[in-house]
Amino acid sequence: MYWGDVCQINLHKAFSIPRGGGGPGMGPIAVRQHLASFLPDSVFIQNVGGSQPFGQVSQAAYGSASILQVSYLLLWMLGSRGLKTCTVYAILNANYLKKRPDGHCPVLFLGENNFCAHELIIDLRPFKKTAQIEAEDVAKRLMDYGLHSPTLAFPVAGTLMTEPTESESKRELGRLADALISIRTEIASIEEGEESTTNNVLKNAPHTAKCVTSDDWDMPYARKTAAFPSSHSSTEKFGLQLAASMEAMGTET
Repeated sequence: MYWGDVCQINLHKAFSIPRGGGGPGMGPIAVRQHLASFLPDSVFIQNVGGSQPFGQVSQAAYGSASILQVSYLLLWMLGSRGLKTCTVYAILNANYLKKRPDGHCPVLFLGENNFCAHELIIDLRPFKKTAQIEAEDVAKRLMDYGLHSPTLAFPVAGTLMTEPTESESKRELGRLADALISIRTEIASIEEGEESTTNNVLKNAPHTAKCVTSDDWDMPYARKTAAFPSSHSSTEKFGLQLAASMEAMGTET
């Protein structure tokens, strides 16, 4: 039972659609009776919305219908027992990923028994004070480890939020956990004054193929440390072609 006035039911959670595919967000939004009259209408379809709509909010009145069939087929194949099993494994995987780097990366919003739900929010805000390291720096450094960053700055600024899902293997979860632990060690070397706060492997990440193969190398660390910081990254990553520049403003090669 939900007691809120408005509830969005995401396809990628409540209705089992696989995560990580990109594309449009999708999911029904349920409201309580006293808000029903204000639901948005459509200029293309009649009898959509409430009696006092405030206009159209999306191009398609019913959202991206093309991905509805994915959820429908998955639910049909899983059945009620399979759907519950997926939920159990998603929560188990999230807590495994939370447990592996325990003591290295603080996690927000844990329950009374120190467990998380289906996702975990890694708090990186303390490192801004101790090492001038932002969550964006960690996200970019993960690329050097051959990993795409989890969700950045949502739902809390200065954090990384990851939903391991039921389909991730233990090996892949361990690869992310090991990378986070290794990055925490890199941050510690900055905190202890061994590395510069402005010129280090995190601030300069990600390190592109062009960068590490250049004849000119003036970084205060080895090329291998930059591009292949773990055993996995030497065999399980693509050579990066783009380096971050001015955060959301653009990229440079």
